[in-house]
Amino acid sequence: MNVSPTQENLAKGATAVPPPATVNRPENAVPRNLRRYLSLEDFEPAAKRVLPRMLYGYISGGAETDASVRDNKQAYQEYGLVPRVLMDVSGRDTSTTLLGKRYAAPFGIPPLGSAALCAYRGDIVLTRAAAAMSVPMILSAASLIKLEDVKRENPDAWYQAYLAGDDVRVEAMVDRVAAAGYDTFVVTADVPVPPNRENNIRNGFQVPLAITPQVAWDVATHPRWLFGNFVRTVMNHGMPHFENMDAAQGPPVLSKELMRNIGKRDQLAWKHVELIRRRWKGKLIVKGLLAPEDARTARECGADGVIVSNHGGRQLDGAVSALRTLPEIAAQANGMTVIVDGGIRRGTDILKALALGADFVFIGRPFLYAAVVGGEAGVTRALTLLRAEIDRDMALLGIRTLDEITSDMVHSIR
Repeated sequence: MNVSPTQENLAKGATAVPPPATVNRPENAVPRNLRRYLSLEDFEPAAKRVLPRMLYGYISGGAETDASVRDNKQAYQEYGLVPRVLMDVSGRDTSTTLLGKRYAAPFGIPPLGSAALCAYRGDIVLTRAAAAMSVPMILSAASLIKLEDVKRENPDAWYQAYLAGDDVRVEAMVDRVAAAGYDTFVVTADVPVPPNRENNIRNGFQVPLAITPQVAWDVATHPRWLFGNFVRTVMNHGMPHFENMDAAQGPPVLSKELMRNIGKRDQLAWKHVELIRRRWKGKLIVKGLLAPEDARTARECGADGVIVSNHGGRQLDGAVSALRTLPEIAAQANGMTVIVDGGIRRGTDILKALALGADFVFIGRPFLYAAVVGGEAGVTRALTLLRAEIDRDMALLGIRTLDEITSDMVHSIR
């Protein structure tokens, strides 16, 4: 009897996730206004036109010179794929198992802070599309929609925390997330202090938001965002608050109290990861590490996985691309799940990351741009395009399942 790759993985204990109905939709089933988007990178220019300059700069920019933002993409260009031919690649399966659950594709949506400031009900839009497409979505602590509301929309959503090094606040946050029914808790480790994002200063973006003459003009000249998102949000849901920084509701986006709420992050340490591990019964992920030694420490602290990341180039300018240290970190995994993000824009990028040791990838900015221009349908279009790329690239690479990817399928071309 022939056993399909999905049946084989379910036999190993993975939880089944129904395949999304939208994956193989004919092009005429795609909303007409979204048919011109043919790749993830097509969404950015359209979103740039919709968003005020300060918000587009906030999303697209990094720290200081943007060197790490550029290197995140460049790292993928320094590897070529080595395909096999005449391999009978019929019956391909893009699904994969991550932390015991079966997903339709090896990518997901990472935490995107202030998503609802950029796209109307952004976190809800992102999580609904992820649920429909059977891929994971991580809710950001810097989100403007309550984590409980997001959980109701998508029972499989993860939560990501920005934590102060304060035991009482850590424990209270863990308890709130557990009470909401989340089963995966992500600790972001690479934000001990606010970064130097000079582009934000030049564009008038600051935290908390301040309505300066520059910002007022910026907003007024982008009426689609002003009325389609901000005014609509205030009328339907009130002034947005940072809902998920702590166990209690945080301040509104215009409040000067925000800086007090994000203090003490420079006191966060591995002992707090150990504290979370003792208190948290679900899966625990540490996000934002690049050093193999940190991956080993995360494993010793009881983490189920790590996300290798330089925060999209938004923290330490010049920090190495996650892809460059991925093989070394994968060597330290010893059973721990290894996820990578940063600079991924194509299905071929994903296959390169998997070949270099990743179990899974997350992709951020393009999905937020898709939410800005098309709401949930836009995100679904982006997710569908990327999964179709992976399916096609697998055939061209000579494989039927992601388990067949090996390190000899990539070659350094530097």
